[in-house]
Amino acid sequence: MNPSLPLQGLRILSAEQYGAGPFGSMLLADLGAEVIKIEPPRDGGDVSRQTGPFPIGDDPAAPDSLFFQSFNRNKKSLTLDLKSTAGQAVLHRLAARCDAVMNNLRGDQPHKLGLTYAALGPVKPALVCVHLSAYGRDNERAGWPGYDYLMQAEAGYLHLTGEPDGPPTRMGLSMVDYMTGITTAAALLAGVLGATRSGSGCDLDISLFDVALAQLTYPASWYLNAGHVVQRMPRSGHPSAVPCELLRTADGWIFVMCMTPKFWEALAHGVGQPQWLQDARFATAATRREHREALATLLNDAFSRHGTRHWMEHLAGKLPLAPVLDLPQALENPFVHHVGMVQPVPHPQAPDQRLLASPVRVDGKRLPARACSALGADTDALLAEAGYDAQEIEQLHQQGVL
Repeated sequence: MNPSLPLQGLRILSAEQYGAGPFGSMLLADLGAEVIKIEPPRDGGDVSRQTGPFPIGDDPAAPDSLFFQSFNRNKKSLTLDLKSTAGQAVLHRLAARCDAVMNNLRGDQPHKLGLTYAALGPVKPALVCVHLSAYGRDNERAGWPGYDYLMQAEAGYLHLTGEPDGPPTRMGLSMVDYMTGITTAAALLAGVLGATRSGSGCDLDISLFDVALAQLTYPASWYLNAGHVVQRMPRSGHPSAVPCELLRTADGWIFVMCMTPKFWEALAHGVGQPQWLQDARFATAATRREHREALATLLNDAFSRHGTRHWMEHLAGKLPLAPVLDLPQALENPFVHHVGMVQPVPHPQAPDQRLLASPVRVDGKRLPARACSALGADTDALLAEAGYDAQEIEQLHQQGVL
């Protein structure tokens, strides 16, 4: 533990697995919260410990993977059967010592597993119970399983992504999971702050579906109030700002974003075409939008005369632009390493493990990181801290509760 981290002293018990919930609680763990990850004592714990294709080690009693470590750094692991009567008793003892209990289960499960404020509030009135589910807990879809890609499909993301003449296209990453995790982390902190002030906890609900819809932001506002349907633009262009799109260079692609008149002027001068500023077709944001294709032809011609590196050296810092990199190039980017976004996180079975660092810095320093504990490694210590003696803990193990 690092006493200088802002969430030092915050204790969270989380029944979580796979992506969205673990991503959100990891952000809190990075910032100093003690996150205790509840995992089932059978079947290898969190399913993501066995998510391929890159396992860590080969001990079936201690399953782990690079996928799992990507979402669970800085956490403790507790094995607990929440479906058993004895497991519920352990849950209550532990919850009484926590600020929040979190889960990312299917919407019909928190009530069944005693993870709601109705079940745990009597144990600690200021406890905050946070529920991340696919569709929520109070509607006809509460029992539905759900994943990121499904939300992208139903919330319209696939309609908005890709080239105009291409098939519906999802984002390359599970962004709805990540956005929901971040939203959950923020809601949890707000709930704990409120409970600290009032002495009363509550249930907080966040769903993948709601978060996916909320991220539609201005396209949703445009449709709901003006009936306007945003369509895909060629070269991943912005629906209204022009030029704001991919452009071909002599050896690849570059993304240019002229979101203000100042940057449009910098672009025209930067490519040696100041006469564009006098062209009536490009005089305003509205006329540039109207003549988008004509301008794109001119820009592609200008940028294709030199390679991406030339344009970055010539224009970087003068207007917003970025090279289009593949995954290896993105992770080997010298700037990434200069700012410390790749971090060594030694693992008992992979001492050279490297992971991406937290994007948050405290007093200019990257946050410390350690590998998540092995499956159940913290169980005995946490129960002893909650008042169980060695004989009681051993009995719970023998009963399969832990």
